[in-house]
Amino acid sequence: MASTESETTTFYQNVVVMRHGDRKDNFDPTWIKTAERPWDPPLVDNGMARAFRTGRTFRTILPFQIHRVFVSPFIRCVQTASEVVAALCAVDVEANAKSSTDVIKFDPSKVKVSIEYGLCEMLNKEAIRVDVAPKDGNFGFDVPLLETMFPSGTLDPSLERVYGKMPQWEETVDESRSRYKQIIKALADKYPSENLLLVTHGEGVGVSISGFLEHTTVVEVEYCGYAELKRLMTCTNGSTTAGNFLVLTKSGQSGITYFD
Repeated sequence: MASTESETTTFYQNVVVMRHGDRKDNFDPTWIKTAERPWDPPLVDNGMARAFRTGRTFRTILPFQIHRVFVSPFIRCVQTASEVVAALCAVDVEANAKSSTDVIKFDPSKVKVSIEYGLCEMLNKEAIRVDVAPKDGNFGFDVPLLETMFPSGTLDPSLERVYGKMPQWEETVDESRSRYKQIIKALADKYPSENLLLVTHGEGVGVSISGFLEHTTVVEVEYCGYAELKRLMTCTNGSTTAGNFLVLTKSGQSGITYFD
């Protein structure tokens, strides 16, 4: 009888969970009074610049390549992701580049990007004021239009979302936190051989710490703050087993403060 030897390889999968940049309604209180979509504020110029700068930081300090980017459908996250992806894909930029408009040439094959409803803001009055939220609970995201904001060639049109539709308005805080933890793991499980960047909201970044580091309370996530996670992947005869996520970000690093 012929003997078969099992072949085992190991590697780390890396996941970065990032908050969006500076949102307009926090810098211009009058904006909300005339906004067509007051629940969906865009970035201010400094927020765009901060996002691009963070993308360039990723290229410098992360010891791994980001393969896929998943994004909340809120426009502040889409704009943030667009700037980060442009920075990640840039192959020729102006010397003092401050945003994606300063990218002369980029390689869209470096990163693929997709919108994921499961990364959206907490849909409750704790995150979105009742007088601002859509009265019918329909946030009305025009996904095809949002997808045009990503750098040309980076969109993955074949991707099937984990969440096929938006969560329901008036989800509880605990429900939204459970959603964030579930979507982080689900996306990582779906692409076990790839390193991911998830662009979401402050609470989502907080859960990426507290959800995988027991007895931890996150007290602040700055604009474009991000958490780094990794887990050991073991592949034996084509079957892959995932270890538990390790939180690499320490309190005070990368715009995040927490305590245990």
